[in-house]
Amino acid sequence: MAHHRFEVKEHAASYLRYRGPVCVPFDLAVDVGCGSGQGTLLLAPHVTQVIGTDISPAQLEVALANSSAPNIFYRQCPAEELPFADGGADLVTSMTAAHWFDRPRFLQEADRLLKPRGCLALISYTLDMDLEYGQHSHTLTDICHQFYKNLLPFPSAHIGTTTVPLYKQMYDSCPYPDKEWHECLRMRRPMPLSGYIGMVETFSSYQALLKQDPVEAYRFSQDFRNRLLSVMGESNPDTEITVVVKYFYWLACKPAAPQLIDPTHRPIS
Repeated sequence: MAHHRFEVKEHAASYLRYRGPVCVPFDLAVDVGCGSGQGTLLLAPHVTQVIGTDISPAQLEVALANSSAPNIFYRQCPAEELPFADGGADLVTSMTAAHWFDRPRFLQEADRLLKPRGCLALISYTLDMDLEYGQHSHTLTDICHQFYKNLLPFPSAHIGTTTVPLYKQMYDSCPYPDKEWHECLRMRRPMPLSGYIGMVETFSSYQALLKQDPVEAYRFSQDFRNRLLSVMGESNPDTEITVVVKYFYWLACKPAAPQLIDPTHRPIS
């Protein structure tokens, strides 16, 4: 027999107030290189205010059009010149963007912006994603890895063929004693095959091919899609698959006592 409880509104309100999860409120998070704001949106429920910054007006226009939370704001500025007061942020983060920055200058700027005991969090992912679709997963993944390999002749001159060493170099140069490096965290994301192809087409290596030879880039993408559909035994490009994304990230907590970051990657004591 069910027992009726919590039917008085005052009791229910007290239950929420005193029995709910205990958390520390955070005032400000700054999402640097926020792009179209996907990561910025994820931060909004956890802070009083989150500000996404990006150097691209086009990216920020899309971010603003898709912003729904009232505590999200956006600013156009370089990652190395953030227009905020010293020690104002509880969290500085960058999601799949820090490899494009002047990294020593960005680390200095993040150090300036963070409060004592504030957190710096950088995350990205590798391009060697796996695909899952029933019994065909292994074959699909082999096709994907061959496709990624074929894109290697078209890397960005700025970042090379992989960003992992760049993030590890930043991690090693950060003098904060309380820090952690993680590689890799696998996340499974269901999505239509067409969505996966669209994501691959955003890779800088594919964009380099597209700029160099648009016709070849289109043929390259269509052939890739058709090979995957053939193995799947499907004709609809919106058929749902599972993409396994391999993330890597590092976290660092700024010490209570000042400890500056030198552009030569040496701690200043």
